Amino acid sequence: MRIARFSIDGTVGFGVVEEGESGAEAPGPVLDIIKGHPFGEFERSGQKVPVSQVRLLAPVLPSKVVAVGRNYAEHAKELGNTVPDTPVVFLKPSTSVSGPGDPVTYPAFSAELHHEAELAVVIGRLCHQVPRERVPEVILGYTCANDLTARDVQRREEQWARAKGFDGSCPLGPWVETDLDPANVTVSCTVNGEQRQLGRTGEMVRSVADLVVHVSEAMTLLPGDVILTGTPAGVGPLNVGDEVAVTIEGIGTLTNKVIKRG
Repeated sequence: MRIARFSIDGTVGFGVVEEGESGAEAPGPVLDIIKGHPFGEFERSGQKVPVSQVRLLAPVLPSKVVAVGRNYAEHAKELGNTVPDTPVVFLKPSTSVSGPGDPVTYPAFSAELHHEAELAVVIGRLCHQVPRERVPEVILGYTCANDLTARDVQRREEQWARAKGFDGSCPLGPWVETDLDPANVTVSCTVNGEQRQLGRTGEMVRSVADLVVHVSEAMTLLPGDVILTGTPAGVGPLNVGDEVAVTIEGIGTLTNKVIKRG
């Protein structure tokens, strides 16, 4: 099931994405609007609206984004790093989250903005110290993410807060896929249609379950919180005007365009 968050005529809601009727005049995919929110049991309203007539938003509004660095060995290597003995964990604030199609503003304090395509885990219920065997129970689903990074700032500063936490640095979308086996799906990134990153989640040093257990040992996760699972090799620079697209097998494509700060 694909669950999207959307805005139409000033109203924000959630809906289940369904395939529309085929044919040249068909409206394409439609949203079956749900009553309330998707965290727990929910009911479809039966009121349907074409996806083309709404604005898709970031699929969740997390209280925090917990990101994991150097979880792909080849990515660690390309930046001159080794795989750490324990996961490198950092936080991106809620203000870093943006949605599909939202413009990405090139940060004024950086001259080297990089893309990082990632599988994002969306938490579905309040949880803490999750046992490995119960990890599937706390996951709502998965979405695409771009862990945008001011690489020059990351190199200069010991902490990554500014380099990875600036406004809009965490595009998410286009929706949450609840029926996905994350063990070995393709993660890719293109810039202006050119392939930059291509990897599989099977290459991750630590699995989704490993990361949920590790993170939840330290902090309570709330419904809608997001865990970023790391990026495959191939990260690289973005320029103003570039269109960057993150595609994850079984989910879809998240596209954003880089703009100059006004």
